[in-house]
Amino acid sequence: MKKMDVYMDYSGWELEPVGGDTGQAYKGTKDQERVFLKRNSSPFLAALSAEGITPKLIWTKRVGNGDVITAQEWLTGRVLSSDEMSSTEVINLLQQIHHSATLYNMLTRISCEEYIPERFLVEYFEDLHVALRENYFLNTVVDYLSENLPFVSKGDMTVCHGDLNRRNFFKEDNGRLYLVDWEMVRLAEPLSDLTMVMVQYIEPSQWNEWLECYGVKFSKNVHHRVKWYSLMNCLFLIKKNYYEEKFQEMNQKITLAKYILANY
Repeated sequence: MKKMDVYMDYSGWELEPVGGDTGQAYKGTKDQERVFLKRNSSPFLAALSAEGITPKLIWTKRVGNGDVITAQEWLTGRVLSSDEMSSTEVINLLQQIHHSATLYNMLTRISCEEYIPERFLVEYFEDLHVALRENYFLNTVVDYLSENLPFVSKGDMTVCHGDLNRRNFFKEDNGRLYLVDWEMVRLAEPLSDLTMVMVQYIEPSQWNEWLECYGVKFSKNVHHRVKWYSLMNCLFLIKKNYYEEKFQEMNQKITLAKYILANY
């Protein structure tokens, strides 16, 4: 935070930290101007702004210590509620992102790594606490995912956000919906994004209907992929909840994973 403060003091901006996991986002005020400032945002931001997926990018500056500061228009609005995450509005925005040739071409030009299914498993095991690494049920899920890798390989790769929680959906007061915080953007199968929403906000009994609204055409193979990615995202959330000591939420995700494994 000191790096940012030094730069902003020099430039005459008044800073107010805003929510986010990275601690690098600020509301900047200078004279009568207000902007949303972020340090070392994704270089993909310009393309997202041009597509209207994020608030308008105003300027980008590299400062002496090597940091890149971006300024976006400051908008008034709110994040989505959990209930709103199943809306057609969210579906439409995800469709726009996943089917944009412009975004896909831009992301491939900046050498974004493809997230094949094996990569998801590798990421899960990175810095995994021994309590989770030795958990019998979680290892049962891992065994299922590993054994079924051949059935989920060679999926279509699209631009995926990679961190679809409700706090990253921002609805402006005029009703326009944006998706922010693109630090985890990757080329991956769109079901990796969609199931991330499903395991957090949608009842399993409504999954197929929600996916059909998005445009998923079900087959045995697609059903297999939905199960694989939903279990994978459960593991990521269990890991995250454990480190954040949100044990009630963690146990809810374990219960959901048990249901998916047995019934989906």
